[in-house]
Amino acid sequence: MNASIFKTISYGLYIIATELDGKKNGYIANTAFQLTSEPAQFGISCHKDNLSEQMIDESGYFSLSVLEKDASKEIINRFGYKSGKTLDKFEGTTYFETNNGIPVVTEECVAWFECKVEQKVDVGTHIIFIGRVLNGEYLDENKESLTYTYYRQERHGLSPKNSPT
Repeated sequence: MNASIFKTISYGLYIIATELDGKKNGYIANTAFQLTSEPAQFGISCHKDNLSEQMIDESGYFSLSVLEKDASKEIINRFGYKSGKTLDKFEGTTYFETNNGIPVVTEECVAWFECKVEQKVDVGTHIIFIGRVLNGEYLDENKESLTYTYYRQERHGLSPKNSPT
């Protein structure tokens, strides 16, 4: 099979964030998808080796921030190519915390959602968390979302080692 066929599937790029015991962490995801509208639910995929996976599992919450088309390499590198085990990814990042204490990145993002984990599914190297949407808002309705296709083809971006692609 030609593995490049997977690049034909449309994705966006998102920052998934969470908090546990006062520590914030997040990662870049291209696997986030709306599952239902009533109740509104998202599925996200997180590698089992990522610190965020353990933190989402234990906290039971995550946020999803939709990156804007012109998001900087710096924010993508900070959340996508560096480990939260050794770096505070939120230092110098614009964000706020929800009533549940979950960080929401607002810098270079179009919209955000806060989700409460309802289910998790083990799919081998990754866990799929299914979260019920608690809240969300536009940050800038006039900006376009960053798609994975645009990121790879126009900006020549690469996937982190733990990405599902």
